[in-house]
Amino acid sequence: MLFGASKAGPGESRRTGGHSSLDSWIREMPKPKRKITWIGYLLQGYAIYCLWTRSLVWPLMWPNEILVFVIALVLYWIGGNLMNRMLTSELIRKSQLEADQVAARQIQQTLTSAKVDEVPGYEVETFYKPLREVGGDYFDVIELGDERTLVAIADVSGKGMPAALLAANIQALVRSNASMGADPLVLTRQINRHLSRYTPTDRFATAVFLVLDRGTGTLIHVNAGHNAPLVFGAGTVRMLEPTGMPLGLFPETTYTAETAFLPPGGRLLLFTDGLPDSISGEDAEGRLRQALADDSGNTLQILKSLIDPNFNEDDVTLLLLKRNSHVSSLPRLE
Repeated sequence: MLFGASKAGPGESRRTGGHSSLDSWIREMPKPKRKITWIGYLLQGYAIYCLWTRSLVWPLMWPNEILVFVIALVLYWIGGNLMNRMLTSELIRKSQLEADQVAARQIQQTLTSAKVDEVPGYEVETFYKPLREVGGDYFDVIELGDERTLVAIADVSGKGMPAALLAANIQALVRSNASMGADPLVLTRQINRHLSRYTPTDRFATAVFLVLDRGTGTLIHVNAGHNAPLVFGAGTVRMLEPTGMPLGLFPETTYTAETAFLPPGGRLLLFTDGLPDSISGEDAEGRLRQALADDSGNTLQILKSLIDPNFNEDDVTLLLLKRNSHVSSLPRLE
């Protein structure tokens, strides 16, 4: 979610290739500049027409060809000057935007690192691949004390800078609430109210907030309309299905918390929808299950290999949590 690599995504590559075309540059300009550029373009075309026909307005023929030549050159110069000014202005604007995107990416990388804190008794691996310079996915692993760890993942609607800003807002909310205990149900309700009040109506986010009891492997989780995380253990897979609507749609949405169990040697996979959408073929869920069942220790690499660049049109985030097999305690009964 948040936090991108320095390489441009597929969309950026396509735009870069299109910049070799004048028409592509003009289309991406603000409307007033686009009109002025087209005026300059047409003036140059008209000047060339005048030189070719030796007239200024067909079929009027000027007897003084020198005058036609001078006027045509002046028109050509005016048109070229208008175009050059607008194209130079557009180049400066694009350079500033690219500099802003690089700065935003650097800020994202400082907010959320691909290398999260260690979880005693567990192995944590993450992978994030934004579609553009910055993205709208967020993930976090936060130590709460008392052998509890908060695991969070979210996917903001949209792409690019607007989604990244909202993802950073969600991170700040999660971090601030984590210092107060981070009950997943309370956390979900608070973030939903905040987003419903302070974000545009067309913006929302799906999320999973999960508190792990490291000693017992108990998982207390709330799924706000997100892709169901997968819990693999003892040869079976359980899906942590949504327990409420996405965040930011309605301020008083009802959410419920549910409990699952991660056995010794088991794996928990949280991901955003960019992963299944990037898997070619019809049975994406089945291929994810097969990857989780792998015992070679290369589960994350196998999951990454499922991503087909030809189908990748969204940010991709993976968070894989594996419980060490030597931990054998049973879940506490309440």
